Amino acid sequence: SLHVVRGDDRLADFDAGGVEPLEADPETFRRALLRENRTLKRALTDPRIVSGVGNAHSDEILLRAGLSPLKRTGRLDPDQIESLYRATREHLTAFTEVLREEIGDGFPDRITAFHPAMDVHGRFGDPCPRCGAPIQRIVYAERETNYCPECQTGGKVLKDRAISRFLGDDWPRSLEELEERGLPGAGGEG
Repeated sequence: SLHVVRGDDRLADFDAGGVEPLEADPETFRRALLRENRTLKRALTDPRIVSGVGNAHSDEILLRAGLSPLKRTGRLDPDQIESLYRATREHLTAFTEVLREEIGDGFPDRITAFHPAMDVHGRFGDPCPRCGAPIQRIVYAERETNYCPECQTGGKVLKDRAISRFLGDDWPRSLEELEERGLPGAGGEG
């Protein structure tokens, strides 16, 4: 949604209360993240926890941090929290610069989550720019999540609830099984 408001008081009406990732110190970020035990994907996209990240950027942040989108916040160790904090700030800062270079002082003429500067979001089946493994996709909590199984899940292919109920025990558990079965996402043909 896009809202036009006048004054800081009216703007505050739309603040869901999440931490501002580029302003929060590591401890504030940690406390917000651990307030509820959620998946990392849901925590990063919930504006009551972290403000302004959204679906596409959460995929990019999690790749940069090397963390599974389904890992629970309550199971993060201090090093993983620090990595997520750093990855969040690095990605948002870098992507802001990309957009500034593209549009200059203007306003973007089109806004899309599928941006050429994205490494994993919207890149199902493409090679991961870090390791070359095919990017995978799941639908979880009504959102498309893109991830690299090698960089983020130790080679494990996460179950896509939209498809896995049909495949049952035949769901591939690794990239090797995915390739053996010739399923989409095994290397760019999806």
